[in-house]
Amino acid sequence: MLASFRFQFSARPRTLGLNIRCIFQHLKSQHQAEADAPGARRGRARTAENLLPVRGTHTTETPLGLQVAMASGPIMLTPMCLVENKNEQMSVNQRALKILYKISQPVVVVAIVGIYRTGKSYLMNCLAREKLGFSLGSTVQSETKGIWMWCVPHPSKHDHTLVLLDTEGLGDVAKGDSKNDSWIFALSVLLSSTLVYNSMSTINNDALEKLHYVTELTELIRAKSSPTRGGEDSSDFVSFFPDFIWTVRDFTLELKLNGHPITEDEYLENSLKLIPGVNPKAKNSNIPRECIRNYFPKRKCFVFDRPTKETELLAKLETILESQLDPKFREQSDKFCNYIFNHAKTKMLREGVKVTGNRLRTLVVTYVDTINKGAIPCLENAVTTLAELENSAAVQKAADHYSEQMAQRVSFPTDSLQELLDLHAACEREATAMFMERSFKDDKRVFQTKLMEIIKNKKESFLMQNEEASEKYCKHVLDQLTMPLMESFSEGTFSVSGGHKNYRRAKERVEQRYWEVPRKGVKATEIFQHFLQSQVSIEKSILQADKALTQSEKAIAEERSRKEEAEKEQECLRQKYREQQQQMEAQNRSLQENMDQLKKKLEREREEALRELTKTLEHKLDAQEKLLEEGFRKKSDEMEAEINRLRNVIDKTKKDKGSWISQALDTLAKEATSILCAPGVLVGKGLQALSSLFK
Repeated sequence: MLASFRFQFSARPRTLGLNIRCIFQHLKSQHQAEADAPGARRGRARTAENLLPVRGTHTTETPLGLQVAMASGPIMLTPMCLVENKNEQMSVNQRALKILYKISQPVVVVAIVGIYRTGKSYLMNCLAREKLGFSLGSTVQSETKGIWMWCVPHPSKHDHTLVLLDTEGLGDVAKGDSKNDSWIFALSVLLSSTLVYNSMSTINNDALEKLHYVTELTELIRAKSSPTRGGEDSSDFVSFFPDFIWTVRDFTLELKLNGHPITEDEYLENSLKLIPGVNPKAKNSNIPRECIRNYFPKRKCFVFDRPTKETELLAKLETILESQLDPKFREQSDKFCNYIFNHAKTKMLREGVKVTGNRLRTLVVTYVDTINKGAIPCLENAVTTLAELENSAAVQKAADHYSEQMAQRVSFPTDSLQELLDLHAACEREATAMFMERSFKDDKRVFQTKLMEIIKNKKESFLMQNEEASEKYCKHVLDQLTMPLMESFSEGTFSVSGGHKNYRRAKERVEQRYWEVPRKGVKATEIFQHFLQSQVSIEKSILQADKALTQSEKAIAEERSRKEEAEKEQECLRQKYREQQQQMEAQNRSLQENMDQLKKKLEREREEALRELTKTLEHKLDAQEKLLEEGFRKKSDEMEAEINRLRNVIDKTKKDKGSWISQALDTLAKEATSILCAPGVLVGKGLQALSSLFK
């Protein structure tokens, strides 16, 4: 299968095996002539139809007759425009959104930004393990416009999709508004889990000044919808900003510092050291350095030699042979790709929520719409919008799972009510777990209670179907068993001396055989009671006509019949009471199950929040220590307030464990009260008692 082939490939696009080339060659040739995607640029066509499904259980026939396994989402053969940047206005390509919508796997999103004509697209093609893909171009004109996307199977995480975002070059003189560049940069930061900044030659003051976009991030992005009075500090952004990689192309320097060899990462960190002095030039030079250090705690650097010493070949990197590339450049390219494949993290939201292709789609639309309205993209608002959509879908999926599983497992009529309630409990448990896994930011428990209400209504429907099936079956059984009895009555068989005694025996045989029939269901007692009631007048007429009995014996027999009827009625009432008790107990178990699963989910979220806060604190302490080492005591002291705030938040989160969870459970209890079948006061007390267990 194709899915197994790709693990044999080299990280270099130039060394792909001929087999896969042959497989895809015919497919690609069908699309090369089309170029109708929004923002189409010079080169190959990039259309929504350029998809090849891989991996999974279903198969489809390719034009070459090869069976290709289906994936959990479409895999693109070539890139296409995701965000078009035209006439200083951004728009989202609907066909690209359809592709993201179909990707249910978590995504690793790698975006590359940098000055135009610095070879960004080539690195993206390397990551796609293709020579042809993102257009490279060979002139001084910027080639990429907007943000282009390529979704490919992740080479090392089999259950993930690698999403590559190639952005238009920053600083293009042909563009009239530099604000456009700032928004492209901000979008790259918001959408990616790893941000690659590509530059040429060296990391010096000039290179850092060209990265001035990083200094504008706090003006272009908000972490919270309602920032605190003191505004947002860098710790508010660190938790969701991507990892940062600086790639330096055509690097000609020796990696040495004070005569000693250094690594690429050490080269980057040395370049980010603050410049001493209080003069305006030093202060301005330090601003981008501080922003990179504050916003991107995880940093990495890769340097690349020139791809080839032959200048004329630089314009033809897409077509030249691997042997024509500089061996050191090939080695450096492999090193970069392998790092991305093995270390680039999954795109995450706060509280450990993984971003899937479908969720990335919502984020793209939300951010671009916000920018076009002239507003500032806000992570919290975007997550809220995403949560509304995702939680609604989670409710629907969980409810459908409940219905499907109940329909598969239940056989009407069930032998008892408890049998059906046990099936309900098992299916509800699975459905609730499915909802818990997919939902997030349901702070007011609106969606969880909505699911509880839907399942309750579905359960009542199953109960009604069960009763109807039981009633129908019991009546059918009685019709068959009582046919000889009623025929005998019609024929006057019991209208003789001693007829009442014969009638009683015949009725007892009916009762005996009725209760011997298995799986009559929950209506068995009630339906038989109705039968007995229908026989009262018949038995009375037979009794009165029986000349073998004295008046006294008739009175005794009539009294005995009344007592038997009363006992049957009492038994019927006792059964209904038992069933009501079973329903109440099942309801309590359902509530307890919802409480337990919510409690576990909240505890996981709390632990994830503590990990994020601790990680941010460690970054701040490390940054403070570096400032002291570099002689910037005043800046180090200025960080103390922010560090103390983080410590207080961590301490409060640890101390408030019980009350925080209890408040959430109380919220669920209050919301659930209104949807339950039992009287509100009783149910409310039961729910409050459950939540008190966790205080």
